[in-house]
Amino acid sequence: MDTFVRHKLPVLALVGNDAAWTQIAREQVPIFGTSVACNLAYTNYHDVAIGYGAKGVLISSNTEDISKTLTQATHIYAQGNSVLVNVLIGKSKFREGSIAV
Repeated sequence: MDTFVRHKLPVLALVGNDAAWTQIAREQVPIFGTSVACNLAYTNYHDVAIGYGAKGVLISSNTEDISKTLTQATHIYAQGNSVLVNVLIGKSKFREGSIAV
């Protein structure tokens, strides 16, 4: 976000926040048998974006109107601002077995 703000680049970024380094854990657990250092808290990435001078919005299970929040983010972006949408998601085995490069 710092780069986007410093160079006045309007960027709309979506972060799928599952409170973990799941891509790393997917490889680490089968090899080492532990997910040490991969489990995180749900980080307020939207606040980090604000700290860098961008805009930030949160979508969680408490967000009543996801469509309204995404529309808000799109309007912020359309006005020439960078915005980060922090989407809190659950754990998933969706990519299990894929190769991370």
